[in-house]
Amino acid sequence: MKHLDHLRRMGLFDARVPRYTSYPPATAFTPQTGEAFQISCIKALDPATPVSVYIHIPFCERLCWFCACRTQGTTTLEPVVNYLRVVKKELELLRATLPAGVTMGQMHWGGGTPTILPPDMIRELAQAVKDVIPPAPAFSFSVEIDPTLVDDGKIAALAEMGMTRASIGIQDFALDVQDAIGRKQSFGATRACVDSLRAAGITSLNADLVYGLPHQTPAKLANTIAKVRALDPDRIALFGYAHVPTFSKRQKLIPSNALPGEEDRYHLARQAAHAFTGSGYQAIGIDHFGKPEDSLTIAANTGHLRRNFQGYTDDTCPSLIGIGASSISQFAQGYVQNASATAAYLERVEADKLAAHRGYQMKTEDKLRASAINMLMCDFEIDLHKLDAFPNARDLLPIHAAILEDFAGYVVATGNGLRITPAGRPLTRIIAQRYDGFGNIVAQYSQAS
Repeated sequence: MKHLDHLRRMGLFDARVPRYTSYPPATAFTPQTGEAFQISCIKALDPATPVSVYIHIPFCERLCWFCACRTQGTTTLEPVVNYLRVVKKELELLRATLPAGVTMGQMHWGGGTPTILPPDMIRELAQAVKDVIPPAPAFSFSVEIDPTLVDDGKIAALAEMGMTRASIGIQDFALDVQDAIGRKQSFGATRACVDSLRAAGITSLNADLVYGLPHQTPAKLANTIAKVRALDPDRIALFGYAHVPTFSKRQKLIPSNALPGEEDRYHLARQAAHAFTGSGYQAIGIDHFGKPEDSLTIAANTGHLRRNFQGYTDDTCPSLIGIGASSISQFAQGYVQNASATAAYLERVEADKLAAHRGYQMKTEDKLRASAINMLMCDFEIDLHKLDAFPNARDLLPIHAAILEDFAGYVVATGNGLRITPAGRPLTRIIAQRYDGFGNIVAQYSQAS
């Protein structure tokens, strides 16, 4: 209880902070940084260094109420077919801009629901990307999968096109929780999906869970965890539900009085973490768990863990090219986001333009702060020797000192910087925000707990 009181005083149960999948957060992006910047970044890519590619499929046959992603519902494939046509055109515009010889180290399909695509469209899209950016020798391909909207034919097509990792959305198996978030998904359907993926030779499986959902209790979560462990995923992501109904209108369908309180959220997260680490998974960053042999675990243990818009990653490619509506590209020079609304995205590409509509050009100070935040989010420590590579590294010294004082007991000094203690790790995003130079931006961020 004393530890809980300390965390409460530190603001854990009141703070709303960025998730820091990027720095600056996307709330700092502006329309003044758009297509011209996007083109200059693409043309500056080094052909000797592979890039990552993210493809956004914004369509769902059902709209889960808890989701705040850029998605839209459809009952037919007609808009999906048209969207795929325009994505292929965006790829051709990209081909005309890319330096010759650029290859692809990783590809990720997210959504929405990528598995809304039938097998022939899966093959068509994957081949279109590979025709523009050929896979590098160590190519990997991951896909977000809805177990209720996939079958053996779709899985076979994904495997044929080189899928190496599947990310399975689960959230929670409790029926009343599923009813409250608009996502009915039986354990049987999920088990069948996992079996099909394993049979197709997919050796890396991720399971995505969410805590802080309506009607969620320790007993229900324990039951979900037991079922997830029976599925034996290689990696688990445990995300806190962000209730932002003013941003995501569908969340208004979720009864706010059924949501766990902030301290209950904390206990649910700790319960899940203890269950997973107690069954052989290693905690990775603030919300992931991996088997010892999983590539994300290895990246964490060797100092190669990173954050990008998909969360934690072992991706070593320094540049990420986003394709499709709302996709975000990440370059050494900064970030670019495609038009978020599908209609606006289609209009831009149909006009023979790359789809960027806002972004951010990094300054030296931004890169310094981004490095410090990434260290904290991935390694729970800051190595001052690594920051010394930046000419303005001393500008952060007052922040380091203030953190050591304000979070005493939860952050300790090391021989070459500072480290968040295990007890202080729930405060990581709050501590990272101290390095955020955009704290004056008014935005509705998710809970820190």
